[in-house]
Amino acid sequence: MSNPVSLTFPDGSVREYAPGTTGRDVAESISKSLAKKAVAIALDGELRDLSDTIADGRIEIVTRDDKRSLELIRHDAAHVMAEAVQELWPGTQVTIGPVIDNGFYYDFAKNEPFTPDDLPAIEKRMKEIIARNKPFTREVWSREKARQVFADKGEAYKVELVDAIPEGQDLKIYYQGDWFDLCRGPHLASTGQIGTAFKLMKVAGAYWRGDSNNPMLTRIYGTAWHTQEELDQYLHILAEAEKRDHRRLGREMDLFHFQEEGPGVVFWHGKGWRLFQTLTAYMRRRLANSYQEVNAPQVLDKSLWETSGHWGWYRDNMFKVTVAGDDTDDERVFALKPMNCPGHIQIFKHGLKSYRELPVRLAEFGNVHRYEPSGALHGLMRVRGFTQDDAHVFCTDEQMATECLRINDLILSVYEDFGFKEVVVKLSTRPDKRVGSDELWDRAESVMTDVLKTIEEQSEGRIKTGILPGEGAFYGPKFEYTLKDAIGREWQCGTTQVDFNLPERFGAFYIDKDSEKRQPVMIHRAICGSMERFLGILIENFAGHMPLWISPLQVVVATITSEADDYGREVAELLRDAGLTVETDFRNEKINYKVREHSVTKVPVIVVCGKREAEERSVNIRRLGSQAQTAMSLDEAIASLSAEATAPDLKRKAEKKARG
Repeated sequence: MSNPVSLTFPDGSVREYAPGTTGRDVAESISKSLAKKAVAIALDGELRDLSDTIADGRIEIVTRDDKRSLELIRHDAAHVMAEAVQELWPGTQVTIGPVIDNGFYYDFAKNEPFTPDDLPAIEKRMKEIIARNKPFTREVWSREKARQVFADKGEAYKVELVDAIPEGQDLKIYYQGDWFDLCRGPHLASTGQIGTAFKLMKVAGAYWRGDSNNPMLTRIYGTAWHTQEELDQYLHILAEAEKRDHRRLGREMDLFHFQEEGPGVVFWHGKGWRLFQTLTAYMRRRLANSYQEVNAPQVLDKSLWETSGHWGWYRDNMFKVTVAGDDTDDERVFALKPMNCPGHIQIFKHGLKSYRELPVRLAEFGNVHRYEPSGALHGLMRVRGFTQDDAHVFCTDEQMATECLRINDLILSVYEDFGFKEVVVKLSTRPDKRVGSDELWDRAESVMTDVLKTIEEQSEGRIKTGILPGEGAFYGPKFEYTLKDAIGREWQCGTTQVDFNLPERFGAFYIDKDSEKRQPVMIHRAICGSMERFLGILIENFAGHMPLWISPLQVVVATITSEADDYGREVAELLRDAGLTVETDFRNEKINYKVREHSVTKVPVIVVCGKREAEERSVNIRRLGSQAQTAMSLDEAIASLSAEATAPDLKRKAEKKARG
């Protein structure tokens, strides 16, 4: 007689069940209401069908409102979409349909590709299929049967998928009513559990297996959520994101452009470069008292990158450089630097360092280049050439915790200056493949765990923290800083990484108090990360309506009548003298036309001058996004705008000086 199956439940209780018991049986043994709500089980953390027989382990009954069920909802929505397509267009072949971030897609082979106009009909049929509430049932077929059945249906792509499954693996077929598909599973109990909180989003072309030598298929993307409210919120965020797209705003604000001759590198226009330099100047001021700003070469011999390990591990993402001329004796191979770290180690090594000089903090706004596939490029967010606000701290082991906390305080302060108050800090721990002894990792992770606790305590819970097991770099653990923007999107920006690898590879050392050579701890840190990407985030966060202190054009002085032009010139000059960036608009156009035009380009302040204002030495101020006008004396307006245009760090400095 077979031994009973022993299951441990989330509350720690243990129960025994007869062999052959299914997940649904277990749910029913707890309560009938739980069985009705159940959509799957998790056995030792792995999602399984309710119809699966159980084995010894930890079990959880997964209901539809469990966040883990969302993957199943999206997976099943893809299957229902495929059934709907084949009901509406018989003869269409279904290929692959995975779950992706926020949704799902399925690739179809059809003589005439789908268009967006087809999506409403597919959605309608999907809702009909869901309403049928057919159960998902599983069969296991032999390779020969699966191959024959799909071949008889004219599903050539499915035959190819069957042939690609390794020998010895089960071929699972999932039915929903009469329709079936090859699938690993798991699935919900029935189509009705999917619900109707889904929407088909778009169609696109996609090569079979991602290979341009293969036929072009039509990909239909969809999204699915637990509730209609969640779906509505997601669609709202998408609509907001489209309005805030930094590429569109970059054109409207005349900040930058891209072109084919320089794929993935930014052509900064005057206003955009002013924005870039304002950010850089701010960051320089924040580092001035703590870091030495350095500059390492852009092009270095490949031997240095071989020593660092990048040539072996990272070469596919690097740009190789050789002499362009044919008649040259110099056949050396160089590389455009993809990162600043090896250059900073060379600067640290130049001259003997004593423990008394540590920590040494080196910062660089280094221009780096990394190869990204053309399909991955995305405006400022994903480029091939960018500027890192990179820094490296060389310190003793005893100084590591203090330096990590100092870096944390700086990072959080910078984010707060830009209005990002919701920040998550996560510690990424050792991966399976890594360098350095376990003792080194134990020490670094222990220090950084304590630092993480301190970060949370000092913020009084405002800063959320977490652990990412196994997500550390191969050379050391790291902190990742993720901020939330105005519409709830999360952006991972800052990092603090402990490095056991590079100091050893390059033989970096300092002389300790016993006159012995010691290898320093090397801490990599970035705050913005990529300056270009950070600006893209800022543009989208503020929807182009930048805070006055960082806005590339702060004020436009516009006149109502030509009689006020001389006064307008005086106002503009006085504002420039007060440190603001100012343009004038004295065109013979109506003032409302001028205001609308400058609003499109996201000018934050329009100072309006007419004949009466000239006589009274006053101005009317109009703010971007507001219909209201504020009348002020000229002196009052200059003082107010000047104060508003002062960067947060300079404002704090002035306040500190005023306090004595």
